[in-house]
Amino acid sequence: MRKGTGNGMTPFIQGVSPTDPDLDFLRSLPEFPIRSPFGHKGTYGTSVLIGGSRGMSGSISLAGRAALVAGSGLVRLLIPDRILETVAALTPEYTMIPLLNDDAGKISFQAREEIETELLTASAVGLGPGLGRSPELNVLVPELFFETAAPMVLDADALNALSATLFQQASDSPPNAQERRPKGIRVLTPHPGEFARMTGIKPPVDTAGRQTAARQFILKYQTLFPGSGSCSVPPLFLVLKGHETIITDGRELFVNKTGNPGMGTAGSGDVLTGILTALLAQKLAPMTAVRLAVALHGLAGDCAASVLPMESITATDLIRFFPAALAYFRSLFR
Repeated sequence: MRKGTGNGMTPFIQGVSPTDPDLDFLRSLPEFPIRSPFGHKGTYGTSVLIGGSRGMSGSISLAGRAALVAGSGLVRLLIPDRILETVAALTPEYTMIPLLNDDAGKISFQAREEIETELLTASAVGLGPGLGRSPELNVLVPELFFETAAPMVLDADALNALSATLFQQASDSPPNAQERRPKGIRVLTPHPGEFARMTGIKPPVDTAGRQTAARQFILKYQTLFPGSGSCSVPPLFLVLKGHETIITDGRELFVNKTGNPGMGTAGSGDVLTGILTALLAQKLAPMTAVRLAVALHGLAGDCAASVLPMESITATDLIRFFPAALAYFRSLFR
């Protein structure tokens, strides 16, 4: 097992393979693009990640580090000023924009104008890791959901904010088309609890039942947005996380076959948000980005499980083993 240079006390791991991988599934995925020798950091996109709050600085840092190892050329974290020094101490490669925060250390609605200015240069946006919950965020998150032009991944408390506003309105009555629709691609990444808050319905445990629930959700909520049925790129993608994560845009549906129970640990979803944001920032086709992000996230967990007891796997390990997962995945296409 060869260790890469990595960061600090958690060097990246190379030369590790997953145990008993589903080769047919892995080979059914799109190939991960090979970098051009003429590329530079501007070629590979700017990932902007919004989140963090007092007591949850680790979440946004995990997402930022994951975006870096997944290949984003630049990673910018928009975080409350209250946690700037803490997040800065965790990783040197991302840059940070301190935002106005409320008394509890959460991003304030007053930061909206600065956020929107920063998003003008974003190739892709991840919203939610460590964001926390507040009445101001319940107003800010829907505004960013509708008005951001770049592809946006929404996770964690960003989904909770939408559950309290947009999704709850649709659940309370037959959905009617909104006067406005999102200006870019949106990817929702709920775990079962977040999905239940979004829909009012606990998703089934079995894979077939979860497929049905995911398809029904995406079709229902696409009706909120004018013209979604005729749009060349569907505005909404769902990643229903869990054993055999479900991916659908209402037209296609895929079931992921990587990952293991060791990934049921705090911060695992933040890492997925960072990976997915990075792949979208690199201009992969949306469904390709989503499928590869979910599969490689799980494959990193499988590489970790080939070395560590599943009980000992942490979200940081998923970042450490991501390079090994990507190298193994690419070897299947040689």
